[in-house]
Amino acid sequence: MSDHGRKTGPMLASPRYGAETRCGGACHSPAVSGRQRCRMHGGAKGSGAPKENRNACKHGRFTREAMAERRRIWDLLGEARELLREMK
Repeated sequence: MSDHGRKTGPMLASPRYGAETRCGGACHSPAVSGRQRCRMHGGAKGSGAPKENRNACKHGRFTREAMAERRRIWDLLGEARELLREMK
């Protein structure tokens, strides 16, 4: 360890909760005091989805009906491509 003036002992001893980073490794950030998550993964005040998560239904792109309709359109396009290949 270096002998600089910072006191990093409490931070190094604080609990880690093991969220997964984008690279696939474990998050090494300390949990926020009184919480089980670090500030970047949901421990900060105001982070996370709002109650009832109204934002999820804001545009309707990911509703079951919209996804089913897109699936039907892709199937229809696939059939049209196959028909065109057969006509050649």
